[in-house]
Amino acid sequence: MDRRKSIKTMFATMAGSTLLAPGKLLGINHASHGTIPEDGELYIDPEFGKNSNNGTKENPIKTLYEAAGRVNKANGRGAITIFLKEGIYGLDDTVTFHPVNWHFTAEERLTIRSEILPDDPEWNPGKMPVIISTMPLDFKPGGNVDDIGGTSYGMQMEMNHVTIQGLRVLGTPVHEEPEEGMVRRNYPIVREGRDLDDLRVTQCLFLGDRHAIPNHLPILASGQGVVVDHCVFYNCKDSVVFWFSEEPAQRCELHHNLMIGNYGAAVWSWSVADDFKYYNNVVANTNIFWILGRDESKTHSLSNSLVLGYNQFVNKGGGASGFGEPADPERLKLSDDVVVEKGGTIQIEEGQTQRNYLHIKPGTQGADLGAGLFTQ
Repeated sequence: MDRRKSIKTMFATMAGSTLLAPGKLLGINHASHGTIPEDGELYIDPEFGKNSNNGTKENPIKTLYEAAGRVNKANGRGAITIFLKEGIYGLDDTVTFHPVNWHFTAEERLTIRSEILPDDPEWNPGKMPVIISTMPLDFKPGGNVDDIGGTSYGMQMEMNHVTIQGLRVLGTPVHEEPEEGMVRRNYPIVREGRDLDDLRVTQCLFLGDRHAIPNHLPILASGQGVVVDHCVFYNCKDSVVFWFSEEPAQRCELHHNLMIGNYGAAVWSWSVADDFKYYNNVVANTNIFWILGRDESKTHSLSNSLVLGYNQFVNKGGGASGFGEPADPERLKLSDDVVVEKGGTIQIEEGQTQRNYLHIKPGTQGADLGAGLFTQ
């Protein structure tokens, strides 16, 4: 795959990233040319799959690249679900989803998910598909040259109506700050389109180690309708950045997430509108809790959440090479059920055989908020 050519083509054809109108697809209910199985379910097995297979559960394909290629070439409408079997998915190039001839809706969406989800009684942490980025950090976001060390994208979702669910997502094995003024960055899940809508990331485990495999920023998303819920961010630099938008990004939410050990900041609310919903989240042992847009023009309401242990509470501005400057804490409106303790901490289950691995231990502070991978 020629990434530069594919990205150039993507932006040339997006024209604001609008998909084909439904009226042009009447009478087409399935993919043409056999690119997607008739039931809309496409299976990937990184160990036993073959990209020449038809992609059914019995005959899975091998790579996310093949899955993206089939979705991007498909012609039709309706839901498509990509099931990832347990295993390691090494990404040595960006996987870009940008279908132009397939119509999705909020109800009939593209879903990229683990075959077994955390609420399933057969699930355990070892069954999560593992995504790791190994590509060179030479990507040019938006076509711009990066002059502070280099960057790469893992999965790039340049389309509306997407759910990513149940994955274990690592960073990239590089030295993040090789010299003063340089920050080498991997972004595992990205959406650049400023007028795109409806991206949900749920029940995913984002893991990092700043010395061995830094997870610089798991979710970098522009546009409207970005919802992140029931995820765990463990020792990532940042957790979620609501990036750019043509208009203030409405219908964005962060809820039931556990964010532990951010050495950057837990929340970057650059683009979100005043209707941003933040509830049932736990943030612990973070450098900075929240970073606002530079103009501090928005006020956000927080409810039923916990912030324990931080160096700075609210900043504004910032970017890949810095965290901005102190901001007005009154821009965050805390309800009575939000607990903030500058020097606090939480108790985490570190036993890898335990179902609640890297979750708050039952009966300890914050456990009652339901933050983490489980919805039941």
